Amino acid sequence: MWVKICGTTNLEDALLAADAGADAIGFVFAESPRKVDTGQARAIIEGLPVAIETIGVFVEAGAGEIAEIARECGLTGVQLHSGIGADASRRLRVEFGGELRILRVLHYEAGVVGKLKECVEDSSIDGVLVDSRTAAAVGGTGVRFDWEEARQKIFSGNLTTRLIAAGGLNAENVGDAIRLLQPWGVDVVTGVEAKPGKKDPLKIRAFIEAARATK
Repeated sequence: MWVKICGTTNLEDALLAADAGADAIGFVFAESPRKVDTGQARAIIEGLPVAIETIGVFVEAGAGEIAEIARECGLTGVQLHSGIGADASRRLRVEFGGELRILRVLHYEAGVVGKLKECVEDSSIDGVLVDSRTAAAVGGTGVRFDWEEARQKIFSGNLTTRLIAAGGLNAENVGDAIRLLQPWGVDVVTGVEAKPGKKDPLKIRAFIEAARATK
């Protein structure tokens, strides 16, 4: 089970997540209480073990801007949210080849099945992160989508694309989400925070332990 701890803003939290066994750490380069700039992200990444994946989260950004930030910070992957066209993932794949993990975010809402089909057919995408959204935020909402419905509509299909579950996950429910959805990975932000932008050590360890223990 691939586990990503997202919305990281400081080295202390990043090292804590790495030590607890996270596979990837996410950095938000969009308007958010968890937003970091390239200097902050680069300083954190330089202090991390090389085995840890570092994923930049982007909203309404162009491929050129994303590529520039990825190179400047030393990101190993990018997560493309709303407002980013399909051509961006293809351009990034051409520029970085297989050196960059490219994830596309789909919000669980009307039309998600058709959008997932488009992602599956896009060879430039390595995986799809299925998340919830609210009127005020496109990610990090702390709100879960309908897992049972999502299992029937999208997670139960025989897909070649890796699916990552996000939205409202925490140590108490991640096991249920994994058992029901059988995702390739899970992503968490608010469920491991003491407050927006600051992680809770106990919550991080409990989340990763629960995810790893689930069969």
